[in-house]
Amino acid sequence: MTVKIVHHFQISPPLASVPTTCLPLTFFDMPWFLCRPMQRLFFFEFPYSTCYFIHNLLPNLSHSLSLTLQHFFPLSANLICPPPPLQPYFLFKDGDSIPFTVAESLDDFIQVITNNPKDVRVLHPYVPKLPPSRLTSDGTRSVPLLALQVTLFPNSGISIGFEFCHVVADGMAINHFMKSWASLYRSSGDLTCLQNSLPSHYRDAIRDSYKLESIFLSDLHNWASSWDYNMGSSTEEQLADKVRATFVVDHVQVQKIKHWVSNQCLKMNLGKLRISTFVVICAITWVNLIKSQEDEASLDSNDKTCYLGFVADGRQRLEVELPVTYFGNCLAICYASAKRSELVGENGVTVAAKAIANQVKELENGALKRVEKWMSDWKEISEEGRLITISGSPKLRVYDTDFGWGKPKMSEVVQIDVSGAISLSECRDGGGGIEIGLALTRTNMDAFNSLFQQQFKQL
Repeated sequence: MTVKIVHHFQISPPLASVPTTCLPLTFFDMPWFLCRPMQRLFFFEFPYSTCYFIHNLLPNLSHSLSLTLQHFFPLSANLICPPPPLQPYFLFKDGDSIPFTVAESLDDFIQVITNNPKDVRVLHPYVPKLPPSRLTSDGTRSVPLLALQVTLFPNSGISIGFEFCHVVADGMAINHFMKSWASLYRSSGDLTCLQNSLPSHYRDAIRDSYKLESIFLSDLHNWASSWDYNMGSSTEEQLADKVRATFVVDHVQVQKIKHWVSNQCLKMNLGKLRISTFVVICAITWVNLIKSQEDEASLDSNDKTCYLGFVADGRQRLEVELPVTYFGNCLAICYASAKRSELVGENGVTVAAKAIANQVKELENGALKRVEKWMSDWKEISEEGRLITISGSPKLRVYDTDFGWGKPKMSEVVQIDVSGAISLSECRDGGGGIEIGLALTRTNMDAFNSLFQQQFKQL
């Protein structure tokens, strides 16, 4: 689980290609100050040596990255956080750059990308770390926003990993960046390949009708003393005895669980619910995750409320719709809730599905329900310790990220090792299946696996 650093670069947009630019934060950006940096890895088959990669492919990879950053320049910028009561903002100056590391690993590529349980620390050497924030004499903090790393597994594979600050972009935006970089790499830097999908940085269309920026800014300033700008690092204690695994639910299994939940809803007179793939996958995972941790639950915890937090893209749900290529954050934050006793009971999956489906249905009325409480709710619920969140989405189509080396063999959300979130993506092999990523203690992973497999056998 070690890597050798081969090269380290700073990559910037081409000089003089982007003017000095200051971008304000919107109220969609501010809640993500509460979130640790996002980390994802893409693994590809790559039957070439490190030497071949460095001499033949690295120049195009770094050049195409520079050209991509020209259009996605906020990722090269810094998040500037002046002392209260001033508002944070993004500042790009000519020459601003991101760290880009090239490394080599002698680990077994096939073992690294297995779906089976593996020590969570296996993936960490392939994920870059954001540079530490910088504090000036006047109390202003400057926070870097993106780091990238390519790791070679000689003659077998290659990984591309990133760590980024969620305040600058959501999953849709960062995946737009990765796919644009891949397209430019495949076209050897021909910018015409991006003409129909350039990112939009126009923020005036986001109307702050509820004066949310001032509410969220007040929340941020109230919590500033406890905020860790360098919260991306994880400790050995947080990772000890934890394993991660990927559970693949194919299209046939998805249809079975959807049909079963629909029938259960009718039997329980719950009415007709929109039972989507997202709803049933989240429901069955949430319930079995809670059951797998039963030994850790106290006797009085059954009466307490458990929460499942998830997000939905808001670009097409606003009063004035944003283009799908809008670069930034535009997510509605949702919380499904139910009593723990109901979730671990006989009808737990159905109860969970109803709670999630109701939250999804409420999105039809707009993305901004209880928006003024997004940050305070998040902080309160997460501190109670009964919140499980969803990271990623099948709609991101991560397996469509194509650098010309074929479809990724695996894509993993790494920060769940510490956050405890459930990661979701489409199945690599397509066909309507889902991949579920979890990081748990070995005991809890064994328990979850047993419960999860048993659930499908009973359908």
